[in-house]
Amino acid sequence: MQEKTFSDLIAGLTTGFTPVVDAGFFVEDYVPIDLSVNNPELQEAELTSASEYSIFLRKFLEEKQKKVAFGGYNEKRGLYKRSALFSTPVEEDLIRNVHLGVDIWAEEGTAVLAVLDGTVHSFQDNNNFGDYGPTIILKHEFQDLSFYSLYGHLSRNSLAHFKAGQQVKAGEKIGELGGPSENGDYAPHLHFQIIRDLGTQKGDFPGVACKRDLEKFLSNCPDPNLLLKIPS
Repeated sequence: MQEKTFSDLIAGLTTGFTPVVDAGFFVEDYVPIDLSVNNPELQEAELTSASEYSIFLRKFLEEKQKKVAFGGYNEKRGLYKRSALFSTPVEEDLIRNVHLGVDIWAEEGTAVLAVLDGTVHSFQDNNNFGDYGPTIILKHEFQDLSFYSLYGHLSRNSLAHFKAGQQVKAGEKIGELGGPSENGDYAPHLHFQIIRDLGTQKGDFPGVACKRDLEKFLSNCPDPNLLLKIPS
């Protein structure tokens, strides 16, 4: 029998749609969105600010008659060009522009939920322009399997009541979505990422990779929708 991969093991930890945000949403309220460099609507709109992205997303959801947009894993994006945090290298394959998590786009203040039982590994406010803003990392252990989940772009208040080692339960509220003034200057959304090996990082981990390192990062950070199971 073929040995199960890390992705197989992750996928087996949930049995159906598992929400990571909550404002009374149902699975039918979700719609996938393409924010890649291949989306002609983004090319035409030339969006550069959080407010412009918010308007674009609001219009998209209204047209689709949905409440939550999601997607972005292994997606090459142009939206990071506005931040020197991602786009300073001269060599094309060193520019960090491929997204390693799933983004859940919803209204500011939407509750963020722990997807699995775990403990608080670390948290901090990554307050650079274009960064995560307030971020929480949970550690999960299932039998011999140990890994981490990262929740980024939260409100600053989300970090006020945690301490390292604190236990959390699946479905428990751990924070809420922050606005542009505190979430790295993005339209409100959650960056949710699975990480097998966190290394020595605390409260932070790359959520966007360059082409040269992409294979390594995708192996370490499988598709978070293996857990969420949002139909696409």
